[in-house]
Amino acid sequence: MEIQIQRSCASIAGQTICYLQAGSGHPLLLVHGLLGSSFCWRFNLPTLAQRFTAFAIDLPGFGESATAPNGGCSMQAQAEHLLLWLEELGLRQVDVVASSWGGGVALFLAAQSPATVRSLVLAAPVNPWSEFGRERVSFFAGRLGGTLLRLGMPFSRAVHLTALQRMYGDPARISSGTLEGYSEIMLRKGRAHNITNTLRCWEKDLEAMPAAIRSVKAPTLLIWGTRDGAVDRSSAEVLMRKLPQCELATIEGAGHLPFEETPEEFNRLTLGFLDRFF
Repeated sequence: MEIQIQRSCASIAGQTICYLQAGSGHPLLLVHGLLGSSFCWRFNLPTLAQRFTAFAIDLPGFGESATAPNGGCSMQAQAEHLLLWLEELGLRQVDVVASSWGGGVALFLAAQSPATVRSLVLAAPVNPWSEFGRERVSFFAGRLGGTLLRLGMPFSRAVHLTALQRMYGDPARISSGTLEGYSEIMLRKGRAHNITNTLRCWEKDLEAMPAAIRSVKAPTLLIWGTRDGAVDRSSAEVLMRKLPQCELATIEGAGHLPFEETPEEFNRLTLGFLDRFF
């Protein structure tokens, strides 16, 4: 069955948020990572939409959504944007699938409104118990690093393939069109500004996350690639102790983007978990 995917936009608190929508049934929200957009879910949306009304959102400042105002790029602020967007669309309860930084956003969303989030599927969510990349984040959050990021981003196309390969456990699995899609995302106007503002909120978000997690009520499935070099897989053990009804599934040989690198396995794990709530 061919799935029709529709692109729409909604005005939320004076800014435009765009999203893809497909399928019918219980609403399922897909939340991308820091360097992504709704594009990231191109191998998942058609399959998940066979069972759900699936929404792949471009968070403010990402994809086709308007640039977020200053101070609106933190995980906590993005969770607030999401909650307003859900209210605008009349979505009272959703399941959430999220990746990396978007996983952190999803945890804050579930903490801010426990009744709204029925379940969570988190692919290597950013969390305080992973030390991977913390020094790099700190550098680019500073004045010098931020300046270099803003000046260099428009000319960064040459390093996009190397960066993408590092996100995959097996770079040979990078599919046709993936590099081009991410290059378009990275070179959009205002992207460096948004990333810099997000990184400046990073440590504050991580400091707030343990308290937020104590308010999360949703059952959670963690999915990690065994070759993830961006978020430490050992941090999943801490998350499993702190999140209610939390379990872990690993995908052998996959990197930080298992929903792209091994979409069939990722979709199978996700649907198997979500089936328990029907």
